[in-house]
Amino acid sequence: STPWSLLGLGAGFALLAVPSCRAVGSPLVMDPNSICRKTKRLAGKQAELCQLEPEIVQEVAKGTKLGVRECQYQFRFRRWNCTSHSKYFGKILQQDIRETAFVYAITAAGVSHAITQACSMGELLQCGCELTRSRAPPSPTAGPGTEGTAWEWGGCGDDVQFGYEKSQQFMDAKNKKGKNDIRALIDLHNNEAGRLAVRSYMRTECKCHGLSGSCTLRTCWRKMPHFREVGDRLLERFNGAFKVMGGNDGKTLIPVGDNIKPPDKQDLIYSADSPDFCSANRKTGSLGTRGRVCNSTAMDTSGCDLLCCGRGHRDETVVLEENCLCRFHWCCVVQCRKCSVRQELSLCV
Repeated sequence: STPWSLLGLGAGFALLAVPSCRAVGSPLVMDPNSICRKTKRLAGKQAELCQLEPEIVQEVAKGTKLGVRECQYQFRFRRWNCTSHSKYFGKILQQDIRETAFVYAITAAGVSHAITQACSMGELLQCGCELTRSRAPPSPTAGPGTEGTAWEWGGCGDDVQFGYEKSQQFMDAKNKKGKNDIRALIDLHNNEAGRLAVRSYMRTECKCHGLSGSCTLRTCWRKMPHFREVGDRLLERFNGAFKVMGGNDGKTLIPVGDNIKPPDKQDLIYSADSPDFCSANRKTGSLGTRGRVCNSTAMDTSGCDLLCCGRGHRDETVVLEENCLCRFHWCCVVQCRKCSVRQELSLCV
């Protein structure tokens, strides 16, 4: 569980009940019931969803939690590890740095993914499986036993367009009012990049039908990518994010640097350089890396040289308890013993 009472929702969403984190324009929000009790503070489309479709707002809250968890997984070995400490997280969200771009993208993706998944599971009355009547039949894939096989759409495909539209309706609601504001343009762009990381990578799954294991007919449907794939893809975009500045008209974004192609819709963008996150600094949202576990032999971001910012590390032996000697007893209980395990850790100084 997270230590804040609000969880990520939409670009431009104001914090409603966190005394220590008063950022406006952050994707932190309350649980669905609290959100909808305070609809006067919401933008029109957000208030409309609360009043007419509160079950959608519940999926929005689930989706933002999904996004924050994925952020913490993807950044677990980095100096900024997507900390859930509200005082520091809120400061990150007030900036236009690369880390902020990732948070907006992954939470928008999480909302789209969660709503679409709820549709496929039959948990929402407004939607269900994807309609496939007007779509061309799937192309046969190469492989043994597929020659001459009939194909058709069927099963329960994910209605990703519904999830995309509801995510857009809630997440972009406030920023649409100020489209000539550079920060709003950046947040809207990153929200869209997150949604496209789900919608643009649908995969086709099929099932064979026929006597004695033959494949005389194949039924196919479209499924969303697993959310870990979405996180991996957005991390790649984070690593290649574009720095931009506002154009003279106040409505366009221009890449900073010579001979740099404009970012496309799936790229992440930012306008300010990130702090180094080496030392604790509440103003920048940095917790520092002192005491973080590092890998003394790795050469990547998890290595002690990079993670500890050149300060060095100390080795420490800790004793942990974990389940061991587990046995299954019919029916249906698994009983385990507790074993003490000694582990060598490297910690940043």
